Amino acid sequence: QVQLVESGGGLVQAGDSLRLSCAASGRPFSDFTMAWFRQLPGTEREFAAAMYWGSGNTFYSDRVKGRFTISRDNSSNTVFLQMDNLEPEDTAVYYCATRSGYYSILPNLYNTWGRGTQVTVSS
Repeated sequence: QVQLVESGGGLVQAGDSLRLSCAASGRPFSDFTMAWFRQLPGTEREFAAAMYWGSGNTFYSDRVKGRFTISRDNSSNTVFLQMDNLEPEDTAVYYCATRSGYYSILPNLYNTWGRGTQVTVSS
């Protein structure tokens, strides 16, 4: 059973940067996607970014495109989310997730999740 552990959240001011990390204990599948979602209390999880591991292709929501960058370290099965020019609207719990196959923006199609890390951006 693959486990995902996020780290790197915190409290920052608007315009600052943070880098989140998600370490996978083992390679999830032979063909898989790693993704970042975020969630505010009382709302559904929202897709932020994803990487299709085999090709390295990346995907972003319109809300984070141009400010967030997803990257990886193959040797450690770790995926990162570099978040620049943060806005108060980015405040949320950020979750790492993985699924077999190509990326999707639908959280219910991901079958392994981390516990999340809180990101708070003050104005």
